[in-house]
Formats: sequence, C-alpha cells, structure tokens
Amino acid sequence: MDGYVCRIASLEEMHARWDYNIAAASGDRENWIIWKRENIDQFIRGLIIPYYGFLDGEAVCECTAVISPEAMPDPQGLVDDKTAYLAAFRTNREHRGKGYFSRLFRFMLDDLKSRGYEKVTLGVEPEETENREIYRHLGFHEHIKDARDVYPDETQIDVEYYGKEL
Repeated sequence: MDGYVCRIASLEEMHARWDYNIAAASGDRENWIIWKRENIDQFIRGLIIPYYGFLDGEAVCECTAVISPEAMPDPQGLVDDKTAYLAAFRTNREHRGKGYFSRLFRFMLDDLKSRGYEKVTLGVEPEETENREIYRHLGFHEHIKDARDVYPDETQIDVEYYGKEL
C-alpha cells in the first residue's frame, strides 16, 4: 500500500470529500448537501472526528466517529464520554476490496482507544445483509436497539444498532 496514509481530515479535505460525495450521489442530492453542512458544523464544534484514507494524496475512503450525543437525534446507548458512534463508511467504488478501508478502520479504532473510548457503535438497515455480515465479522455482536431514522427529505428508514468493546 505504498502511497496510502490514514489520518484525521482537515476542514479543507472535508469540503473536498463532501463535494465528491455530492457529485457521486445518485438521484436527489439535497440530502447530501444538508449532510455536508451538518458535518462541517459538527466538525468545527468538535462533535465528530472525520477519518480519511488517502492514496497518493486523494481521499479514497472515510468513516466518521460521532463523539458527542449532541450530534445525534437519539444518542441513548450509542454515544457518550466512553462510546463513539461510527458512521459514513464509504470507499470510492474503484478502490473497494483492496484493503484501504480495513486499514482506515484499524487506524480509527486505535485512535479512539488512545482517546479513552472503550466502545464503538454503528447502525445498519435491516435489508443491508452484506453490511451486517461485515460488521459481525468486525466484532459488532451486541445488539443495542432498533430505531427509525429520518433523512432531511423526510424519508424514514429502520436501523439496527450494534456495539463492540475496544
């Protein structure tokens, strides 16, 4: 993996990555534009940590750690001073299956552990069976709760939440 590095993204790198995600989004991009604005604001306020994997200077994968209950509508059991919620697992299509995200994931968990976090949580939609299997493989076995999430455009989705000790 020559030329590949994992790190916490800067504000400028976040803007560029969100612009990439918005351009790559299929269909309605309005949710993505709102999510960009919310994430930038949450980063500035210290509520999230954006982890990016860079290949030759280009962000090819990402994951965000939510570290404050203030950044989530229903944080109960998902985020507190010892628990971080992981979201936005994304890898550019042409870089999937090459180990980049796995390396970023390990980097992120190590960093969170060094910051004093003892547990991480994440959410998955019930029909995302492939993702659920990946998360189980990564050690997310503890079922925390089921809930409904609402996108900015009022689309409602069911979500299953799982946790893992660090």
